Amino acid sequence: MSQSPRPPEEAPIPASLGEASGAALPADADLDLLREYIAECREHIEAAETGLLALESRPDDREALDTVFRAFHTIKGTSGFLGLDWIRDLAHLAESLLARAREGEIRLSGGHADLALEACDALRVMVRGLEGLRGGDAAPRPPHYAALLERLRQPDEGEAQEAGGEVPRVGDLLVAAGKITRAQIEAAVAAQGGTPIGTALVRAGAASAADVARALREQKQIERSLRDATVRVSTERLDRLVNLVGELVIAHSLVAADPMLAGRRGDRLARHAAQAGKLVRELQELTMGLRMVPLRGAFQRMVRLTRDLGRRCQAPVRLLVEGADTEIDRQMVEALHDPLVHMVRNAVDHGIEGPAERLRAGKPLTGTLRLSAYHAGDNVVIELEDDGRGLDEARIRARAVARGLVPAAAPLSREETLALIFEPGLTTADRVTDISGRGVGLDVVRRGVEALRGRIDIASTPGRGTRFTLRLPLTLALGDAMVLRVAGERFLLPMAHIERTFPYGGNERVSLSGRGAAVRHQDAWLPLLRLHELFRLPPPDPARGILVAVRAHQRRAALLVDDIDGRQQIVIRSLGPGLGSIPGICGAAILGDGRVGLVLDVHGLLTSASTSGQPAAPACAGGR
Repeated sequence: MSQSPRPPEEAPIPASLGEASGAALPADADLDLLREYIAECREHIEAAETGLLALESRPDDREALDTVFRAFHTIKGTSGFLGLDWIRDLAHLAESLLARAREGEIRLSGGHADLALEACDALRVMVRGLEGLRGGDAAPRPPHYAALLERLRQPDEGEAQEAGGEVPRVGDLLVAAGKITRAQIEAAVAAQGGTPIGTALVRAGAASAADVARALREQKQIERSLRDATVRVSTERLDRLVNLVGELVIAHSLVAADPMLAGRRGDRLARHAAQAGKLVRELQELTMGLRMVPLRGAFQRMVRLTRDLGRRCQAPVRLLVEGADTEIDRQMVEALHDPLVHMVRNAVDHGIEGPAERLRAGKPLTGTLRLSAYHAGDNVVIELEDDGRGLDEARIRARAVARGLVPAAAPLSREETLALIFEPGLTTADRVTDISGRGVGLDVVRRGVEALRGRIDIASTPGRGTRFTLRLPLTLALGDAMVLRVAGERFLLPMAHIERTFPYGGNERVSLSGRGAAVRHQDAWLPLLRLHELFRLPPPDPARGILVAVRAHQRRAALLVDDIDGRQQIVIRSLGPGLGSIPGICGAAILGDGRVGLVLDVHGLLTSASTSGQPAAPACAGGR
């Protein structure tokens, strides 16, 4: 591959940029193309941020440096093509900063890294501001936009060289590896004629044949990686596909449950139906896989957040990430952002001690957070663990008593005491800061996790640290549920909340004065919730039934039902605006016979039982 002469230097960006020039979407903007541009830019900004954070710990990571450079370069090119000059100009200056780092003039650490990360933040704000705009609409720019441009602009900006393209040239790779200088390339280009640049460099004695061969292999690897084809599909189309597959699952369930088919086991029609069922399941798995995205992006944002919080709190802290390639439903990744942010803020501000306290405790000066994820059956488990001071039970209890959350004389186990930190308004902080201290962070975490039909556990050891464990379903679109029969009606109970089932004879219960009834289960008393009473249905046979032990967050209870009709995969639908909100119900799904069953909201059931004077028993919050 021959080395072509370097293209002319781009014109310098005007010093007045940002103050005099307006930011508006071109009147003839292609809105479909703009939507694709926004999605691509988000990926490039995230890649740049990931690379910059990697460079802080590994300044000589050439691959990370090239990744950041390509991200800014691509944003600059596509922004210019769409006429988004104010975004193009910022990306150009950020790219120039990276060009100097590639040339070895600066190192991307400390202040330079901060500056590049600020450029990422500004680009993210500007790209987000394009959403929903139409041709001619004014586009927002971040505060201090012009000041950021001035900080990015260096006196020697004109000397920064432009990259020749996405695939680096052989000469650039040799310079990056420290094998030759830029001057040697210039001389070889002038003398090469029609000879490939690698051959010209070897003939001139500037580089060895082995070095050139190595650079060529690296160039081909990069070219292959850039050729890996992907097709962008709008989320609207993807969601439509998932919904249609869900309807297909329901339709097949109706066919499989049809009595006419049930009586024809073994014949050709039954075999065809079984084969169709297999294909439906494979299609369902494939379609659900399209919604799956790795947690890497969400986790990487927490690395940046930890870095910034540590500086603001003046407490050295690092975040180690494990299992970032674990995949989960795209919709859930977006919904996890706020819970993860509050967990990290809480860990840095409350969990990690200050430098002096850590030294007295014999700990490393730098605190450590560990954010990990892994699959466990049909669930994904996310853990955030710190090596800080741990939770102070006495302090938590005292604050809870002061706020009237528990009576002063109430006997609370360690698990029950730790669970109090999720109550709204409870905080152990002595002062309110711009980071935390108002008692809303962990309450947001709990509500966010429960909205995803998950649960959160907590374990803490004084002086050693705290671990939060989130258990979430892989997807919100489909789920497994147990079909319960109550007074002739059928309800669906998500399997994620079920601990076990056991028979009820009526003799295992005890009455609690003014607080309903309880049943004994595995050496613990669980509040008894009769679904026929909660939903005003005819009473069942008082001497028989089945108990289903359920758990939601830190509460447990036993649901009394008439019978269990098995297990079914369901597509949960909202009740719609016509019905509004029904206490204890979170949606509806179609049963195997075509009828509609209501999906039980376990958290809502246990909460309503607690507020009605029948508190649900706290669940053990112990960790592994």
